[in-house]
This record gives sequence, structure tokens and C-alpha cells, in this order.
Amino acid sequence: MKDKDQNVKPAMKKAVALKYEPETNNSPTVIAKGSGRLADEILERAAENGVPIQEDASLVEVLSKLEIDQQIPPELYKLVAEILSFIYRSDQKAGGWENE
Repeated sequence: MKDKDQNVKPAMKKAVALKYEPETNNSPTVIAKGSGRLADEILERAAENGVPIQEDASLVEVLSKLEIDQQIPPELYKLVAEILSFIYRSDQKAGGWENE
């Protein structure tokens, strides 16, 4: 008798990169997305360039359904606002602005 877990493949890593330019766009735009090796490369480039990375599998799943160069639709604003809040806090910590 086979163990059920032997047939379960590990989930493939996914990544989605967003860009937000409030001067030109009302909402963030998907600029890269991928799974497997492409996801690894997206994460590596983000790290190399000091781009904050937030891990949230369910959010990545939703955002990965969007097209490249597509702005985030209004129904996802709340979720993306959480990302922007994370980035803001990360920037504060990196710059030493955080109140202690």
C-alpha cells in the first residue's frame, strides 16, 4: 500500500513583482511574474536591488492571474495596500526612521 503523501508534488515557487509610480498610475502594475526558476530569478534580482520582498502565497496566487503591465484592479487594492504598508515599514527600518 502506497503512502498518499508520496504522490503529492511539492508546490512550485511563484513570484510576482509590482511597480508603483503614483505620479503616473493610480495603482501598482505587474512588471514580472513566474514560477520555478523564473520565480527564483525574480526574487534574486529583487534582493540584489534592495527591493523589499514579502512572502504571501495566497496573494501571489491571486496576483499571478494578472497580465504583465496590468494595473491592480480595485478589488485587490486592500491586499496590495498591505504590501505597500510592509514596504513603507521596511524603508523606515532601513533608514533608521522607526520609532523605538
